[in-house]
Amino acid sequence: MLNYGNIFDNEGLTYSNYRELVDNLLVAGKTTGPDDSDAMLHYTKMNVARMNRVDKTTVLTDEILETVANISGKYHFLVITEGWCGDAAQIVPIINKLVSVAPDKFDLKLVLRDGNLPLIDAHLTNNGRAIPVLLILDENKELALPKWGPRPAVLQTLLADWKKENSDMMLIAEQLHSWYAKDKTLTTQKELVALLKQLK
Repeated sequence: MLNYGNIFDNEGLTYSNYRELVDNLLVAGKTTGPDDSDAMLHYTKMNVARMNRVDKTTVLTDEILETVANISGKYHFLVITEGWCGDAAQIVPIINKLVSVAPDKFDLKLVLRDGNLPLIDAHLTNNGRAIPVLLILDENKELALPKWGPRPAVLQTLLADWKKENSDMMLIAEQLHSWYAKDKTLTTQKELVALLKQLK
């Protein structure tokens, strides 16, 4: 049985520590996880630029702010991520922004997937270790809701279709990030609203 509280308290990184770790590894020619190939380093560099952009441009919707205002409990957000993951680069900064508007209600820690395989293996998507995964823990740091992630449902469906049509992962990544750019975080925020409405 997983001890979410222990993982959150002892293995979790704050968002700023996570960003610093990814930056420092890149300077050393590395990324998070065991694969420091040129492709993974390229993805990670792109993702730093994406995270910077999402950090700067994301405006939380009135609906999400209203939903947060109606929550009275205290919750801990645990996100499973990696620096090389394109979906994580598009989504983790939104979760961070959401948590930062209500520090009295939420706090956030990030853990690396490849350093926490029992954790990700308890929260697989279609039998795969897809990330990012958001786990919302209650005041006692126990799982409050089923996981959310690794991406909005509509994009999950599109991605499955793209993979049927094409095996070029670089092309699929372009389609994926083009979708995120056009969507301007709105679908992710809508799904997070649906999740937050289940909290007390």
